[in-house]
Amino acid sequence: MVVVGAGLSGVACARELKAAGIGVRLVDRGHVPGGRMASRTLWERRVDLGASYFTVSDAGFGAVVDDWAGRGLAREWTDTFTVLGDGARDSTRGPMRWGATRGLRSLVEDLASGLAAERREVESLEEIDADVVVLAMPDPQARRLVGGHPVAQSLDREWEPVIAVAARWADRSWDLDGVFVNGDPDLGWIADDGRRRGDGAPVLVAHTTPALAARHLEDPAGAAPDVLRALRRILDLGEPEDVHLHRWTYARPVGERRDPFALVDGDRLVGVCGDGWGVTPKVETAWLSGTRLGRALAERLSAAGAPST
Repeated sequence: MVVVGAGLSGVACARELKAAGIGVRLVDRGHVPGGRMASRTLWERRVDLGASYFTVSDAGFGAVVDDWAGRGLAREWTDTFTVLGDGARDSTRGPMRWGATRGLRSLVEDLASGLAAERREVESLEEIDADVVVLAMPDPQARRLVGGHPVAQSLDREWEPVIAVAARWADRSWDLDGVFVNGDPDLGWIADDGRRRGDGAPVLVAHTTPALAARHLEDPAGAAPDVLRALRRILDLGEPEDVHLHRWTYARPVGERRDPFALVDGDRLVGVCGDGWGVTPKVETAWLSGTRLGRALAERLSAAGAPST
């Protein structure tokens, strides 16, 4: 069988299948695993441009995180963020937010160890020579691949875009971890990449509002002036020394969905998983979705006598 998409959910699904002795191929168009837990090497360090952090509530995911922490891959970041809006500044406490010492992508890379990901662009299900396929990706991307397969009826969730803007200053002139920006037309979230990584680098990563991103999907660099003006105004900053942008056409799902995955028969068996499958779209949701789909497939394929590795 084939898993398309080497983000966290796809890797988690493939790991479950491999652990059950099911032969599985992992395919992704990227150079390395990671998906939207993306980190890029900028300014001689990795900067998180996709997911900003993760939290833990599930015991199974907690065991994975404990293993990462024990090996120095994951670290506790903060349980308190700043909230800005309507001229007021407040703070909000919640669960511990975790970061990764070498960027969040390194955690997916770690889980993918032993899974030889094949770099390949997939345009449709018809290209895949397998009776069972998992699509670990947002609904709009999966819809483009499935054609008339019945699983298309399950892919009804829309997604919002975001443009991530990473900026570096000569030194730190702010005291924060993360900021939720409410009511601003251009800026929705700011993360201190130095604090979440633990190295204190003077790097911030800002996420645009979906509205600003939608206006600049064809030209992401066009969003930079508005984002930098908002950053400088909100945090009273000077001009950064360098800036990098990354476009996320499908950054986060809209609405709600409780199903942890889809698994539908047709001319072949197709499963779909990711952080769009579950109550709250987050890193843990992606892991749970992929893991649960992998276990469901392993049980079904083992019962049917699928070939093992």
